[in-house]
Amino acid sequence: MNHRILVYTAIFVLSLLSLSFTFNPGYKDKYEKVRQRMVRNQIVARGIKDQKVIQAMLNVQRHLFVPANNERMAYEDRPLPIGEGQTISQPYIVALMTETLNLNADMKVLEIGTGSGYQAAILAEIVKEVYSIEIIESLTLRAKKVLTHLNYKNIELKTGDGYKGWKENAPFDAIIVTCAPANIPEPLKEQLKEGGKMIIPLGGSIAQELVLLEKVNGELVKKVVQSVRFVPMVRDDGKRY
Repeated sequence: MNHRILVYTAIFVLSLLSLSFTFNPGYKDKYEKVRQRMVRNQIVARGIKDQKVIQAMLNVQRHLFVPANNERMAYEDRPLPIGEGQTISQPYIVALMTETLNLNADMKVLEIGTGSGYQAAILAEIVKEVYSIEIIESLTLRAKKVLTHLNYKNIELKTGDGYKGWKENAPFDAIIVTCAPANIPEPLKEQLKEGGKMIIPLGGSIAQELVLLEKVNGELVKKVVQSVRFVPMVRDDGKRY
């Protein structure tokens, strides 16, 4: 084998290794210290106390869930675009919504709005089963690719209308909604287990409230958490709910 062939072979092997490192959770994580700083300054400093949530935020490599051109901004204190007019939520909001549900290891959770798959990964670090629905197929496929390469076994994804929930796997111990309808979807009320909690942004395109709902004797008890701004919950035809 001549020198030129050896060089091309070496380049090819190195390129394959670099591709595998993109999704291999065992590779040297160049953002580990940045992620620790994010959790310390953006999460813990703002009052998040649940150690399960804090550890999940430390474990999940957020930069793997954003487009490559936004990788360096993955741990900044803001949402980021992920394509198709959608965003990955601000880290603090992800932590806040997760903590508010008071999750434990035996729970089954429904997520409406998979997006990048980051929130699903955070949930999967804490609970037994995660079911996540995304209406945009390209986002579902991208999230599935990342989550599969990261070896999450307790997440099931599907493309569909999140307003309708996932009846086949109901009831759920908790529901987290990451897109904003004007009103609480009736199917989600029905699919929430008695004693379960739902966290959901409600309102129009400008003013929204993040609301915690708890099912007590078949009725939802409402508590406003804070003002937020999420992408709208939409139908298959693109019109918002």
